[in-house]
Amino acid sequence: MRFLVAVDGSEESENALAYAADIADAMDSSITVVHAVDPTVHDEGGSEPTVSLWDADQRLVLESIEDAEQRGLDLLGDVSAFADELGRDVEIELLYGDPVVEIADFAADEGFDTIYVGHRGRSERAGLMLGSVAKSLVERATVPVTVVR
Repeated sequence: MRFLVAVDGSEESENALAYAADIADAMDSSITVVHAVDPTVHDEGGSEPTVSLWDADQRLVLESIEDAEQRGLDLLGDVSAFADELGRDVEIELLYGDPVVEIADFAADEGFDTIYVGHRGRSERAGLMLGSVAKSLVERATVPVTVVR
């Protein structure tokens, strides 16, 4: 089996990789880790829920494609090191565009059997304002999606 793990640098995405690694070990499966670079939006606010539109606006920043790409490469390097700590070899892939679309399409196009993704557990209000990649992946993907907290 082929597992796809989507990461965003959060603790929850590391949890998703650790969970996928445990299952992959038991099933002798391969793991590919992806991060989608979307330079138009970047949440700098951490895990605290937003309480107003002003708060959300202060946390969202625009960045250049070069900055987003470098941030993605750095993140994938960190994830690769974490996978080494788990005793797993993983492939890494940097995708470009909306994370939901790119991850779901990549999984379908490359023949992955399942997707693992972390969920930050933001407040309902924040989820409405910012959306949820995990929730949207569940709705869009053509393969099973496991959401890990």
